[in-house]
Amino acid sequence: MIVVMKPHATQQQIDHVVERIEQLGLKSQVIVGTERTVIAALGEKRDGAKQALETGEGVEKVMPILAPYKMASYEVKKERTVVTVRQLTIGGGRIGVIAGPCSVESKEQILEIAHMVKEAGATGLRGGAFKPRTSPYSFQGLKEKGLELLALAREQTGLAVVTEVMAPEHVAMVGRYADVLQVGARNMQNYPLLEAVGEAGLPVLLKRGPSATMDEFLLAAEYILKTGNQQVMLCERGIRTFEDHTRFTLPLATVPFLQQTTHLPIVVDPSHGTGKASLVTAMARAAVAAGADGLILEVHPQPEKALSDGYQALTLDGFRQLMAECRKVAKAVGATL
Repeated sequence: MIVVMKPHATQQQIDHVVERIEQLGLKSQVIVGTERTVIAALGEKRDGAKQALETGEGVEKVMPILAPYKMASYEVKKERTVVTVRQLTIGGGRIGVIAGPCSVESKEQILEIAHMVKEAGATGLRGGAFKPRTSPYSFQGLKEKGLELLALAREQTGLAVVTEVMAPEHVAMVGRYADVLQVGARNMQNYPLLEAVGEAGLPVLLKRGPSATMDEFLLAAEYILKTGNQQVMLCERGIRTFEDHTRFTLPLATVPFLQQTTHLPIVVDPSHGTGKASLVTAMARAAVAAGADGLILEVHPQPEKALSDGYQALTLDGFRQLMAECRKVAKAVGATL
């Protein structure tokens, strides 16, 4: 349930409600809005809890949360969450663009890409240091050396580093270098990992699993949110269907649906969603038109020589063109890119 405080509730009254929630054996999460504070009371249903809380000083009303995902639900927070780290802002009418290679391959490669994508308007730098690959014989990434190179690129450009973490035991190490921890599609339901990235306190980019329903996706986000980390971004990167003309099927109806369902910002990945560089720009435009809060894109100076996923990476010229086209669409829908 959620406890909605009166507009001018004092901090003492808020603290008292939090204490009462804990005494009832529930977990509290305080969500501060511009007009009023809401306190979520999470846990197994307790008889009489609603009545016990609604009599508290400063309490306006106590409401049940109907959605299975409590903290992610629009019922809990009517104001949309905005995630800001360094120059990267996702949400609030600002469309953040995260761009870079699938894998960090060398110092020269990542620095060249970082400078070029920043010049074109990106504010976040993606790049895999640890790469989950279907084949154990494929390039697995440079690991900590790759993280060091991402940090160097950030030092030179100011771009926020977004990189994937694959296991709970890697969170502390990746967190020393990254600004945003990415949970990949294969790990969307790796619950120990979700809790670990939440407890790290850094912003998290959570990718939808290729077979996940919306409820499963939002419940995965809930694992992060219940740690107290509110800086969660949802990423639609395509799902598996019977189609084979693209790598995945990119369902952009996800974007407006999530905007009606959750307060969390929504990022779209048209690179994985299509798997074909020739389709990425069109789907990026469509994502912006649908209301996406951010884009994450694969860019490589020589895609044909990329060590992973070169077939879906844009060239630097292609990325510049994409940015120019998406700016026009953003302006038409009242957003800024």
